[in-house]
Amino acid sequence: MGIGASVFLLAVGAILAFAVTAKEVVGLNIHAIGYILMAAGLLGLILTLVIWGPRNRQANTVVEERVVRDPGDPHY
Repeated sequence: MGIGASVFLLAVGAILAFAVTAKEVVGLNIHAIGYILMAAGLLGLILTLVIWGPRNRQANTVVEERVVRDPGDPHY
């Protein structure tokens, strides 16, 4: 589940939990379904960020070497 699907579940769950005025539809509690969808969206968002987050960061290491030569050295 990606970030988009997780945010979609959070939004649909919030609409069902807070905006719908019907309590039950044929034995289903709409508010409970909304809370379950919000929990699934939050869990999906956290897992997506934990699993895919470290892969996007790359450590770029730059090594810079400086050579200092003595002008009095015969091999200079």
